[in-house]
Amino acid sequence: MSDRGGIFAGADPFVIAQQWLDAAAQTEPNDPNAIALSTVDASGMPNARMVLLKDIEADAFVFYTNYDSQKGQEIAQSGKAAFVMHWKSLARQIRVRGFVTKEDGSTADDYYKSRSLKSRVGAWASQQSRPLASRASLMAEVAKVTVQKGADPERPPFWGGFRIVPLEIEFWSDGAFRLHDRFRWSRSEVDQDWGITRLSP
Repeated sequence: MSDRGGIFAGADPFVIAQQWLDAAAQTEPNDPNAIALSTVDASGMPNARMVLLKDIEADAFVFYTNYDSQKGQEIAQSGKAAFVMHWKSLARQIRVRGFVTKEDGSTADDYYKSRSLKSRVGAWASQQSRPLASRASLMAEVAKVTVQKGADPERPPFWGGFRIVPLEIEFWSDGAFRLHDRFRWSRSEVDQDWGITRLSP
């Protein structure tokens, strides 16, 4: 496409996404890798929450969570998710929609081991999204797990990664007078080539 240059240039949307994230890391004051993740429950009711994107792979976007959490259960039920990354400092955003698979092998083990000890213990102690009697009860569980699991706890079987393999990726950049630049990469199946379309603002 003749006018897809500058920050939109490139033949691989995952490379472009990584370039934008790298640029945001230099300008955003907190969590440039934060994404607003959307899922739906069994009735079709949508949910959204902020999580941290941990990796952009050659063909997927990866984040980690408790599989028994509400988002984990909703992803398991539908096999689909969407997210948006927005950076006010760059006036850019990326929107993604696609299929989701678990990352619960060695890659998840390695990421879990890279976390601080307190975060690893917290993954064991928190029954994410479930009712909690008090903060004191949570801290008591943290103390109990700290004793039980020691200084090098293994990854909980209920905690790991999700890999979003997209069918759509949209790159958006703010334009003067609300005349934004938008390019949507789309495909019908994950093994197909991308089509690229400029969208009206």
